[in-house]
Amino acid sequence: MLLDEKEEHKELIEKTIKYLEGRGYTEIKADIEGYESPKSFKMKSKDQDVTPDIVATHKNGKIQYIEVGVKSGQPNLLKSKWKFLETLAGMKDRVFRVVSHRGSYQFTDKLMKEIDLKRPSLRI
Repeated sequence: MLLDEKEEHKELIEKTIKYLEGRGYTEIKADIEGYESPKSFKMKSKDQDVTPDIVATHKNGKIQYIEVGVKSGQPNLLKSKWKFLETLAGMKDRVFRVVSHRGSYQFTDKLMKEIDLKRPSLRI
C-alpha cells in the first residue's frame, strides 16, 4: 500500500503480521508504529523512496517483501511500487508477495494481472 494509506489500514497490516506469525515467519519488520521499520529503497525513475509494508523471513530461510493489497485512489503509483519490489526481490534472491483481504481481492488481482506479476495474491 502507499505511504499515505498505511495509517488508515494499520489494522490490516497487523492482521497480516498475525497470519504470518501463525505460519512460522520470523524476523518480521513492518512499516507501522510498534515494529522495526523495513529498509527503504530508492526508486530512481520516480525519485522516491519505497518501503515494503512487511519484510519477514519464511521458515525456509527466504526473506520476503510483503505488500498488503488494498483499494487505492492511485493505482498507477501502486503498480509501480509492486513492480519495483518484484524486480528488486528477484535481483536479491528474495520473494515478493501481495496479500489481499476481503473487500480488496478483485482490485488486487486486477492490478497484478495488469503488471504481469508472477505469483497470485495470498488471500486472507
